[in-house]
Amino acid sequence: MFETLKTRPADSILALMQMYKDDPRVAKIDLGVGVYKDATGLTPVMRAIKSAEHKLWEEQDTKVYTGLAGDPAFADAMMRLVLADAVARDTVAAVATPGGTGAVRQAFELIKMARPDARVFVSNPTWPNHISILNYVGIEMVPYRYFDDETRGVDFDGMIADIRQAKAGDVVLLHGCCHNPTGANLNMTEWQAVVEVLVETGAVPMIDIAYQGFGDGLEEDAQATRLVVSSVPEALVAASCSKNFGIYRERTGLLMAISQNADARKLHQDTLAFLNRQNFSFPPDHGARLVTMILNDDALRADWMAELEEVRNSMLGLRSQLAGELQRLSGSDRFGFLAQHRGMFSRLGTTAEKVEEMRAKHGIYMVSDSRMNIAGLNAETVPILAEAIIASGI
Repeated sequence: MFETLKTRPADSILALMQMYKDDPRVAKIDLGVGVYKDATGLTPVMRAIKSAEHKLWEEQDTKVYTGLAGDPAFADAMMRLVLADAVARDTVAAVATPGGTGAVRQAFELIKMARPDARVFVSNPTWPNHISILNYVGIEMVPYRYFDDETRGVDFDGMIADIRQAKAGDVVLLHGCCHNPTGANLNMTEWQAVVEVLVETGAVPMIDIAYQGFGDGLEEDAQATRLVVSSVPEALVAASCSKNFGIYRERTGLLMAISQNADARKLHQDTLAFLNRQNFSFPPDHGARLVTMILNDDALRADWMAELEEVRNSMLGLRSQLAGELQRLSGSDRFGFLAQHRGMFSRLGTTAEKVEEMRAKHGIYMVSDSRMNIAGLNAETVPILAEAIIASGI
């Protein structure tokens, strides 16, 4: 049997991580891996997570399975965080998943089950795993224009023209905030225009929100998601706790299926639970329980929000520093987009050859499409990156 297996294409980001580890140079900078790092290069355990874990260790008296959908208290807490009062609770079916990736996978499985001929419209570019999973599940993927390589902003006119080609029963996949891999985001006026196209075409929005709190703030980063779900008959939302709670390895996510037809909620909830059963049965609980404890405890929540704000401001400071350093070295403001982007990532909009030149000559590691993780920098490495960018003729 196994002799029929074929070598799969290597994951470009994981391959880059290995290249970085194998590089003997001391002066090297890792801007490839998609995790937050502090100024020392550490991805720390957040204070509120440590406090919640200590409390859980003292109080938890069983490790028995939760339900197929996970702990309902986790779903309720996350719905309040992401959706607030945008829709009524009885219109939302939800299941816990192994991370945001698990939520995305289960959403695609749901789409395939409900509409086998559905097409999923995906931003160009998008998180590579979106495309990989769509291909694996066997769903047709249609790219829509998103990133403008000249302005390093959103090609909004192109985006609207492309998603207008969606039909009823198709799905439009949107990044709720902090677009990965570009860092370029829509403003609320543009989001309203997207909503109007969704309503006009009858396409179903699917929102992947993996970085709430990393952009303009917890509430600000959820505004677009709340606008969309409150404006359309049906929507899917895949939420991740990996980044904003710093619990990457705990694999903590939530998939929400929203329908204005509240009578259908039981069917939707049962379907989501069925899909969980077919895939992994019971979702991981440890991270979900920590998140629930934090969101339901005033003191823990306040400490978490304060540290999350420190993380967000740190990335904004690095963005401003890098844009300023590049302006000084280049004598132009053509890198001002770096300060305007939000989240962990920015896309420089240069060629794979120049990215390779920065790696070979300067030890700068970023994905070949020029996506870089701003959180991989610190105040000392920003000038080194800026000099490498200018020296490479970007």
